[in-house]
Amino acid sequence: MSVSVDRPGALEQLIAGEPTGPGVGKRAGRGAGKRAAGADVPDVFSADCPSRLVLEHVTSRWGVLVLAALLDGTRRFSELRRQVGGVSEKMLAQTLQALERDGFVHREAYPVIPPRVEYSLTPLGRGAAQRVWELARWIGGSLPDVFEARDAYDAGR
Repeated sequence: MSVSVDRPGALEQLIAGEPTGPGVGKRAGRGAGKRAAGADVPDVFSADCPSRLVLEHVTSRWGVLVLAALLDGTRRFSELRRQVGGVSEKMLAQTLQALERDGFVHREAYPVIPPRVEYSLTPLGRGAAQRVWELARWIGGSLPDVFEARDAYDAGR
């Protein structure tokens, strides 16, 4: 089952991790996951679920870092490029465009010469950014355990 992206609050519900009814906490079978009187809910395990593409945009390497950088406030393109080390201009532009299209980033273009464009988080983007940044910080704090697990794995091969 997939979610209708036209339904108000669908993406917010997915990002907020709110319960979605029967089948919560386990892989729901066909027909499970209805919240109320025919309401569609996201089934991220379904290959045709539109939330998969949104999830890809938000959790990509550059998506996570751009969202996290914008948590600190409005940034210009060049500021983002400096802050997000290693990202090419092309990848940064594509990432910003995808996040803007999904409603996570607001782009403000000022009619001045030279052109000035600023990027900021929308309320939806702030929620997503806080969640992925928490995950990124957890990963950073868990690196010693990850490296230890890798060493043990490699030693056993």
